[in-house]
Amino acid sequence: MSPMVKADQVCKSFGALRVLNGISLEIDKGQVLCMVGPSGSGKSTFLRCINHLEQVNAGRLYVDDELVGYEEKNGKLYELHPKKAAKQRSDIGMVFQHFNLFPHRTALENIIEAPTQVKKIKKKDATARAMELLDRVGLSEKSGAYPAQLSGGQQQRVAIARALAMDPKLMLFDEPTSALDPELVGEVLGVMKQLAKDGMTMIVVTHEMGFAREVADQLVFMDAGVVVETGEPRALLANPQHDRTKLFLSKLL
Repeated sequence: MSPMVKADQVCKSFGALRVLNGISLEIDKGQVLCMVGPSGSGKSTFLRCINHLEQVNAGRLYVDDELVGYEEKNGKLYELHPKKAAKQRSDIGMVFQHFNLFPHRTALENIIEAPTQVKKIKKKDATARAMELLDRVGLSEKSGAYPAQLSGGQQQRVAIARALAMDPKLMLFDEPTSALDPELVGEVLGVMKQLAKDGMTMIVVTHEMGFAREVADQLVFMDAGVVVETGEPRALLANPQHDRTKLFLSKLL
């Protein structure tokens, strides 16, 4: 079985700053991969490359055997037409640190926006699906609420429901709990744990080591744009092999 995500020597620079320096990793279908590392290590940039919000400068990224953002002709890479890239991106759900909900739309309206506009699903069908998803994230009674009327944890759960409304094959989470008050973190992680149980393939950039230990199949420690260490989460957290990993974890655990 081919992996859901395969990164092969992925590099990304912003001007003279090299942010990703030859990242290679794989994640199988139905697996959860957690990425940890200090700020500025390239984790979020790597996620943004997976759904082509950022272009890679070298290397290749595949999602479900499909080259992301480019097509290859005669050994040369050509960037996909924006419409093709958007279609590719519609199969990949992304949840950001700061929710990114439309403030002038209700929870329900936020969720049905992309399915009706991008996938041209009938509003009635999109609404029924959105209500199912709100129920799944424990917010069925908040369908008519605007983001400003919701707590941070509730907004993030709406954001997860919104990403799921596109029926993605892969979910990317970019520090989904870091903007939340500590008492709200658990409700978002609870939804993510259930998603993992349901077999969703997920890549999660996080500082929540308990979540990584309990839910992830693979833990990746990144620093300065490279994968320093990767392994089974409990083993890696209990016995890191590299000094950089040890130093990072000693500050967290």
